[in-house]
Amino acid sequence: MTRVLVIVGPTAVGKSALAIALAERMDAEIVSADSVQVYRRMDIGSAKPTLAQQARIPHHLIDVADPDDSFSAGRYAKRAADAIVSIVARGKRPIVVGGSGLYLRALLSGLVEGVESDPEIRARIADRIQREGLEAVRRHLADVDPKAAQRIHPTDAYRIMRALEVYELTGRSLSEIQARHGWGSDCFRPVWIGVTEERSLLYRRIEARCEEMVKQGLLEEVRKLVAQGYSLDLRSLRSLGYKQMGQVLRGERTLAEAIEEMQKATRRYAKRQLTWFRANPEIVWFSPTLEQGAIARRAMEALTSLGECER
Repeated sequence: MTRVLVIVGPTAVGKSALAIALAERMDAEIVSADSVQVYRRMDIGSAKPTLAQQARIPHHLIDVADPDDSFSAGRYAKRAADAIVSIVARGKRPIVVGGSGLYLRALLSGLVEGVESDPEIRARIADRIQREGLEAVRRHLADVDPKAAQRIHPTDAYRIMRALEVYELTGRSLSEIQARHGWGSDCFRPVWIGVTEERSLLYRRIEARCEEMVKQGLLEEVRKLVAQGYSLDLRSLRSLGYKQMGQVLRGERTLAEAIEEMQKATRRYAKRQLTWFRANPEIVWFSPTLEQGAIARRAMEALTSLGECER
């Protein structure tokens, strides 16, 4: 089973810069888990790593689709899995970095069509793990889904929690649902690193980033996409930043109003990301800038072996 370092956290917290620094220390390559960075010509609003950064460290799953492509989480998972296998085959370490919980879930625990995550259920299961221990919760999983309990590693809290969440939401076992509809790989064992800042500092980062994106030419980037024939109604162009700049082009908001709305929407998104990730008891949390050495030590201790993944 291939151990994969996974760096998560809210938007604007500095995940990409941290991942690049760790990749240089660990002889690694980066696999993006960002649902907007997959699109070509959408650079500024997605906070895509610069060409110079991508030259320093190989990045995967960036610029792999056009803005009008239907790029699903399932499609992401398959391509990201291939990238990880290729990285390991070259003797490198894979680092998955991003804030898209759906993409990460698709890659690391498989898709279950029509079964969205429920933060309250996840939080309740995580609390039970804290109170009773992971083994007790795993035994409960063995009662309701013995195949999943046998397949999932006994210390893999993330997959155990997801399997129980699916059972609570549907009344059916994850194994039954995936046998009919799902796709997933049990080849990857994530080592989770979370990065975040105190809430007020994070919000200041978000506000500054939104303003900087506009200064860098986000409005012009959207204008060019429209000129190239891409509709503002595309799903990709309804993402954060692009939606607000599209409203400016349509005359629905002033630029100042759009920036303010972009900041508010991004703060709300960061809050949802934190709710999602906080429910995962395997994530070890750090400050992205002050504890880089500690993060590297934690990662290297956990990544004790990298085996080949057969798919």
